[in-house]
Amino acid sequence: MSTRTTRSASAFRMGASLDHPEPRRERRGGAVALVLAAAALLPGCSSIMPSFVRGPSVPMGTPGFVSGFFGGVATEEPRAAIVSRDILSAGGSAVDAAVAGAFALSVTLPSRAGLGGGGACIVYNNRRREVEAVAFPAGARSVPPQGADRPAAVPMMARGLYLLHTRGGRLRFEQLVRPAEDLARFGTEVSRALTDDLAAVAAPLLNDPNARAVFGAPGGGPLRPGDRITQLDLGATLAQMRTGGVGELYQGGLSDRFADGSVIAGGGVTQDELRAARAQVVATERVDVSIDSVFFLPGAVDGGAGTAQAFQAVMAGQPALPPVGAPVGASTTLITMDQEGNAVTCAFSMNNLFGTGRVVPGTGILLAAAPGIGNVPPAPLAVALATNRDRRSFRAAAAGSGQYAAGAAAGATMAAALRRVAPGDMFTAVPDPGRGMVIACPSYAPGSNASCIGTADPRGTGVSIGTFGR
Repeated sequence: MSTRTTRSASAFRMGASLDHPEPRRERRGGAVALVLAAAALLPGCSSIMPSFVRGPSVPMGTPGFVSGFFGGVATEEPRAAIVSRDILSAGGSAVDAAVAGAFALSVTLPSRAGLGGGGACIVYNNRRREVEAVAFPAGARSVPPQGADRPAAVPMMARGLYLLHTRGGRLRFEQLVRPAEDLARFGTEVSRALTDDLAAVAAPLLNDPNARAVFGAPGGGPLRPGDRITQLDLGATLAQMRTGGVGELYQGGLSDRFADGSVIAGGGVTQDELRAARAQVVATERVDVSIDSVFFLPGAVDGGAGTAQAFQAVMAGQPALPPVGAPVGASTTLITMDQEGNAVTCAFSMNNLFGTGRVVPGTGILLAAAPGIGNVPPAPLAVALATNRDRRSFRAAAAGSGQYAAGAAAGATMAAALRRVAPGDMFTAVPDPGRGMVIACPSYAPGSNASCIGTADPRGTGVSIGTFGR
């Protein structure tokens, strides 16, 4: 199975698959089973069995299970892109690939995504013809914590990804945590995306001994490109959530250690706040354009990114300008699509680069900065997704990063996709420092998968990866 990774314009083609939810859990107890073997014995059960099954030589859940199209992914960190790609190749859905890729980003790009932070995603379920948003931004604090010199956000990532998995996940949730756990335990090469962020905040970040143990080079200074980053405490935390459920971080033994460690790290997150933390499924905002509908995060979730406004401006022939007072927090993005035309587009953030710059001792979790306290605004979470209004088909998914220009980047990129702009010119309307990325199917998917492309802004560190020439 041939694949190609590109840093800029690149096309990939896709096929068809299954969206078959399975039982899930947040807490320990009860094995989770994916019951597909019996269905394999029934003729004509294409609604149950994936259409890409080619035989028993490679079991489902193992890369290479899918023969032919398996979909594609675009994100800003290469190792996380490979994790998502492997999940698609193993028979996972777009939701599965997004969950696994997000957990991987918490290891490979912790400056912008992490268990201590949060995000938001828009999900398209082709079988149900539904578009919905899953919101889990790094939690605001109702009352500034006493004695906390760097107030931390309530961590939302794990619960958000668990809720995302319920919107069309096919593989077991614990299987999606494992790649990130292995990356943390055994280490991975530091990418340019992470070293660029380290260079921007190295001095204050490395003042924290727990952060210095993770992000400092052996000879002093921050990690450099090609260095290896190993996070044993974070690996152990991911392992505990994999075996005991993400509820461990919110009401289990891990929550006790996190709350106590948060006080030591100056973040002041309490056990009551952890127990009360909830991700939500929320309605999207919709803009109709010709035969398509474009969906955006509601204003209360996008953090002031103004993605919908930027999209409408570009469609009207005007420049994509960030809104006045747009937030400046750092974010990162991830887009996935599978063979059935299911798609997910996500943005994640720690609100500041590296959040508070403090790591909770014994957990490896970097604390996100609490929004609304001091000069920390909610981070811009800029994503958009388009479908055909009249038939069951996917058109495009876009996302944007780049601080105050994130919304302009996502909106301009979506407008370019709907206008069928050539991949090499897709980001000409994206203003600096914005960076866009997109998966688009000009002739719609899953019916015309050969038309699909995935591309990332060549000015940034993003990559697109998927099946090509199929």
